[in-house]
Amino acid sequence: MVKNYQSNDEIQALLANFTNELTTLVRRSTLQQLQSVLGGSTMTSTAAPTMTRKVKIVRMGKSSSGGKRTTEQVAQFGATLLDFVMKNPGQRGEQIAQALKTDVKTMRLPMLRLIGEKKIKTKGQRRGMTYFAA
Repeated sequence: MVKNYQSNDEIQALLANFTNELTTLVRRSTLQQLQSVLGGSTMTSTAAPTMTRKVKIVRMGKSSSGGKRTTEQVAQFGATLLDFVMKNPGQRGEQIAQALKTDVKTMRLPMLRLIGEKKIKTKGQRRGMTYFAA
C-alpha cells in the first residue's frame, strides 16, 4: 500500500536513508570482490551473497604493435626505408608500407626524419605524395 506523506521532509529523509543503505551495500560488494581477486580474507556480510566475476590477471609482455619505439628502432627502420626508396623511387607511402609489410602510421616518424635530414625528397601532396632519394 502507498502511504501518504505529510511533508517533503519525510520524503527527503526516506531518500537519504535509501541512498545511505545503497552506498553501504555497493561499498561492501566492491570490497568483497577486490578481496576475492587479491586473495585476501573475505568480509563477513549481513547482506545476501553477491555474484562475483572471476577476473584473470595476466601479465602483458611487450606487444609487437603499439607502445613507444626506441630511437634505435626508429633509426633502424629509417635505414630500411631509405634503402627501399633508393631502390624503388617514385612510390607512394601506401605502396612502400605494403612492400615492407608494415602500415603507414609506423612509417611516418622515420620518413619524416629522413625528409628533415634531406635524405629523401617528396613530390605531391597527402596520399599522392611520392618519395625519391635525394
